[in-house]
Amino acid sequence: MIVTFRTKAHADIMIFGDIAITLLKLMGHSGTVPSALLADEVPAALERLRTAVAAHKAMVPKAAEDVEDNDDADESSVDLAQRAFPLIELLAAAATAKCDVMWDQ
Repeated sequence: MIVTFRTKAHADIMIFGDIAITLLKLMGHSGTVPSALLADEVPAALERLRTAVAAHKAMVPKAAEDVEDNDDADESSVDLAQRAFPLIELLAAAATAKCDVMWDQ
């Protein structure tokens, strides 16, 4: 499953379903797909996501220091901050423009 996030203030982004649901839950949402955030809910969700990413980053040691470069690195080696970045950008644009954010499969 791929989840597509949409808002009038930013280009659509697509995120793999399991990661999208994790990010939605970090935003304080139930993780339901499809669903939406109203414009007035977006700033709080953005702040919760940024806080969760920062907390995760502080708890996890940098992979570059712990693991040698490996061409066969598995999916779990991608940092949460990297996975969340496109959604953070979308939410920030929506918050600035005071737009709703919707997502579906």
